[in-house]
Amino acid sequence: MSEKEVFRNKDALLDINDKPNFPHWLVLSIQHLFTMFGATVLVPLLIGLNPSIALFCSGVGTIVYLLCTKAKIPAYLGSSFAFIMTMQVLMKNYGYPAVGQGAIAAGLVYVIVSLIVGKFGSSWVDKLLPPVVVGPIIIVIGLSLATTAANDAMLNNSNYDLKFFSVAIFTLLLTIGFNIFLRGFPSMIPVLLGIIGGYIFAVMMGIVDFTAVAKAKWFTLPAFDVMFINYDFKWYPAAILGMAPIAFVTMTEHMGHIMVLNKLTKRNFFKDPGLNKTLLGDGFSSIIAGFAGGPPTTSYGENIGVLAMSKVHSVWVIGGAAFFAIVFSFCGKISALIQSIPSPVIGGISFLLFGMIASNGLQILVDNKVNYALKRNLVITSVILVVGVGGTYLQLGNFQLTSIALATIFGIGLNLILPKYAFSER
Repeated sequence: MSEKEVFRNKDALLDINDKPNFPHWLVLSIQHLFTMFGATVLVPLLIGLNPSIALFCSGVGTIVYLLCTKAKIPAYLGSSFAFIMTMQVLMKNYGYPAVGQGAIAAGLVYVIVSLIVGKFGSSWVDKLLPPVVVGPIIIVIGLSLATTAANDAMLNNSNYDLKFFSVAIFTLLLTIGFNIFLRGFPSMIPVLLGIIGGYIFAVMMGIVDFTAVAKAKWFTLPAFDVMFINYDFKWYPAAILGMAPIAFVTMTEHMGHIMVLNKLTKRNFFKDPGLNKTLLGDGFSSIIAGFAGGPPTTSYGENIGVLAMSKVHSVWVIGGAAFFAIVFSFCGKISALIQSIPSPVIGGISFLLFGMIASNGLQILVDNKVNYALKRNLVITSVILVVGVGGTYLQLGNFQLTSIALATIFGIGLNLILPKYAFSER
């Protein structure tokens, strides 16, 4: 038997290769689609692109990622936030052709690094990322999103809104109830049920705007801006030099998400299918997005949170979400309806999803019995948590090293530099 056939994660309701029946597959996939939709369409809105193309690129990119990783990793790819500042500048000064070239350049960096890893291996990952580093980084990935969840739950156009907060708390409590008390198939879709329940309550509270839904057409082509077809080709060195280095930053987040998935699925994706395959899939996804007219892509923590809560890790479900993302990118009505989900509903769900990610980091520390009587462990964890959760970043011109990337670098560096025991412990 192959390793895939021998090993099955008993904690998962549906493991990686388990195929749900059609009705279950449909509902579980829609749950993932709803979860990633807001963030994926927000990126193009912030930089001046049509959301439909980002949705299309998200679906295609995820399918490409699944193919590159031999359908072994249940990861969903959506629009990357790391490039927003640079893309805004490029859109203002040059238009989309520059952004597209930057996305392709970033994707090529991933591909080049994947080839290097494929040549020399990834055994160094275990040395650079022991549990004392991995656990806090995963905690940071979850908690660094806490402010986003809180703002979604409370703020209406930057002003505190009690209605918004009420909807968020109602959605949160409803989702917790579904997660704890439901059995059978409904226990697999607490996020979707929470979103639906929260949405209905939001309608009752009068904070849902159906104007865009009424105006939207049933069928519309995504706003493709295909390189070599929609515009005359011209080199944009500023775009390439501005976006390519940021790929090294998103790689650290990429590896952080792989760590979380390793923990959830009880596998080691750095070894099988290999870090080179995961980087290759992420890189090809961004390259395709650049050619088609969308922003670069990356794996989504929101969807990892759904995996943690639902215990459904099936790649069939992830692939289904990608399929529906492509379909919905052509359907204006459905796309507009999903976009009409108000931020407090997403905020209420996010309280639980992001916390689930952070809790998995804590569990890594517990499972590996990390000894905090040792000063080195205490120092490494303390620095990672405060730098990452505090939102510390390094800004050099248009280049920004995000808090997660900076916390990862500090953690890796301290782990390599600090002795096993402090002088007072010897």
